[in-house]
Amino acid sequence: MPTSSHYHRHLEQRAKAKKELYHSLKAKADAEKSLVVKLADRLTEIFGTLTFLVINILVFAIWIVVNVDLLPGLKAFDDFPFSFLTMVVSLEAIILAIVILISQNRAAIVSDLRQEVDLQVDVKSEAEITKLLELVIQLLEKNGVDLSKDEALNEMLRPTDLDKIEQELGEEFKGKSSP
Repeated sequence: MPTSSHYHRHLEQRAKAKKELYHSLKAKADAEKSLVVKLADRLTEIFGTLTFLVINILVFAIWIVVNVDLLPGLKAFDDFPFSFLTMVVSLEAIILAIVILISQNRAAIVSDLRQEVDLQVDVKSEAEITKLLELVIQLLEKNGVDLSKDEALNEMLRPTDLDKIEQELGEEFKGKSSP
């Protein structure tokens, strides 16, 4: 018969396996990234920094100062209302949005995989907890404890209706997603 230390090692191994699975999901997703997605991720890292914000502010400020003739000797190339600057900023916004969306789409795929793993682990954990509860009940009954009137216990012993949960979540999602 296995000892408690055997069970303890088994639980530690399971926790380690879950952590490794999470790591392997990310590593696999990273390894499967196309060059475009890798570039989008790197650019998203750069664009999401204070340095990038400061550089943008400085470039736009210098652009405006040069083009309102505040610096003698420099000829304005984009007179007020700064049509060329508006076009550059608009193009930058479009490019930033697309790059961020590419990066977020890939991150969403990894997140969905992790959620699926979590769901599977949760369902398995629930089955294991139910089994433990049954063992505890057997021990209590063997020692003469009457559990027949314990409604909370009876509720815990009922199998989880995954179809009902899925239906409720679907209805909740529909309610939140409709205008």
